[in-house]
Amino acid sequence: MYLTGFADEAGGAIEQQIAATKKLGWEHIESRSIDGTNIHDLSDADFDVVYGKLEAAGVKINCFGSAIANWGKSIEEPMDSSLAEVRRAIPRMKRLGCEMARIMSFQLIKGRGPEGQMKEERFKRLREITKMFTDEGLLPVHENCMNFGGMGGTYSLEMLENVPGLKLVFDTGNPIFTYDYAKGEPYPKQSAWEFYDLVRDHIAYVHIKDGTYVEETGGTFAKADYSWAGEGDGDVKRIVADLVKHGYDGGFSMEPHLSVVFHEESGGCEADVRFDNYVEYGRRFEAMLSEIQGG
Repeated sequence: MYLTGFADEAGGAIEQQIAATKKLGWEHIESRSIDGTNIHDLSDADFDVVYGKLEAAGVKINCFGSAIANWGKSIEEPMDSSLAEVRRAIPRMKRLGCEMARIMSFQLIKGRGPEGQMKEERFKRLREITKMFTDEGLLPVHENCMNFGGMGGTYSLEMLENVPGLKLVFDTGNPIFTYDYAKGEPYPKQSAWEFYDLVRDHIAYVHIKDGTYVEETGGTFAKADYSWAGEGDGDVKRIVADLVKHGYDGGFSMEPHLSVVFHEESGGCEADVRFDNYVEYGRRFEAMLSEIQGG
C-alpha cells in the first residue's frame, strides 16, 4: 500500500509538485498536468526536463492521470485524439517506470437516457485503447466520472464485462454529484458506498476526494462543496476501512479540490495556500489510515 496524489493541486510547476511530495515523505505523484499541460501533451523537450527533475529527486510517477476518453471527448466524434494520447503516453510511461494510466469512457450524450448512450461503440473503443496498453504490459484503469462507466456501479460492471483487461480506479468523491442512472427517473445522486460495494473486486486504485453536493450548474459538472477526506458524503472512512479489511494493497491518491478545482474556470488561489492545503490533506488522510489500521 502506498500514498500518492494529484500534486498539480499543490502547484503547477514540477518543482512544487516534487516539493509537496517530499514534504509528505511520499515517493509517488499521480501526474496530471505540469504548468497546465497534461504529461502526455508536453513537448519532448519539456518532458525531458520533467523526467530529469523527477530522477534527481527520487520521485516516481505511479499513474498517468491522462485525458484519454475523458468527459471532454464526445462518443459521437472520431476517437483520434484519444488514440494519439495513448501513443504519446506509452513510451513516456515506460521511460518513467509507470505501469498505470487513468482513462475514462467518453462524455455522456446530453438529453439522452442510459439506453441512448451508444454503449456498444464505447465498448469497442475502450477495447482498442485497453489492448494498446496491455500489449505493452501496462494497466489502464477507468475512473467513475462523468462518463458511461460513471453512471453507476452496474454500468461499470457491464463495461468491464465487455472490455477485457480493464480495471477500475474508484473515486470516492465523484458519486456525490453524479446521477444514479440505474435507479430510474427522477435520477437521485449516487451513494459512494453502494457504488463501491458493487465494484470492489475490480478496483486496482483509489482516488480520495470528499464533499457534499450543492446544485446543478448547467455544465458538465455539478457544484460541490469539497471537504477534508472523511468530512463529506463520500463515505471515505467506511470505504477505506473496508478496503483495508479485504487486504487492499494498492495506492490511495489524494485529489483534494479544496483550493483548486480543475473543472471550474475560476479555479486558482495563492501558491502557498495550494501547497499547504495539499500537504495538510495528505497528512489528515495518513492519520485516518493509521487509525483504521490500528483499529
